[in-house]
Amino acid sequence: MRHQKAGRKLGRNAAHRRALMRNLAWALFEHERIVTTVAKAKELRRFVERIITIARKDTLHARRLVLARMGGKKRVWIQDKDGHEIEVDLFQKLFREIAPRYRDRPGGYTRVVKLTQRRLGDAAPKAVIELVKEPHEPKEKRQPPAPDLVRPQVTESPSPSSPASASESAPEVP
Repeated sequence: MRHQKAGRKLGRNAAHRRALMRNLAWALFEHERIVTTVAKAKELRRFVERIITIARKDTLHARRLVLARMGGKKRVWIQDKDGHEIEVDLFQKLFREIAPRYRDRPGGYTRVVKLTQRRLGDAAPKAVIELVKEPHEPKEKRQPPAPDLVRPQVTESPSPSSPASASESAPEVP
């Protein structure tokens, strides 16, 4: 039985799952939005949210923890607005752009949106996982009602239209 076993196996062994999560996480940090299956997206959400929570601290210890979990740094070539290719260090992007964006947000850095179309071949349900870009506005805490504004408790008193008074005036059946 799989009671209280967190995480999905995704049909892979442990090393393959770890590599899959690392590769999907790097792709998410690079593009900030990727399309994958629903099961992978939900598992990736757990992995990425933990990485971003650690990266928000921006200390040497946090950087080393992220390096250990992500399996080292990754560099990619992307095109800038002028069409020139530039090399970008995704590790630095995580600590300089992505993590500061969520400095005041208490979790919920990613969003999983299920797509209506299914994957060709095995008809697996697909989803988009993306980094949330909207700023976090904390909700205002509700104040409990003041003691003088509490409603007085109403005691029930028999009224002429109540069923109790109707039964008193009704004739008895022998």
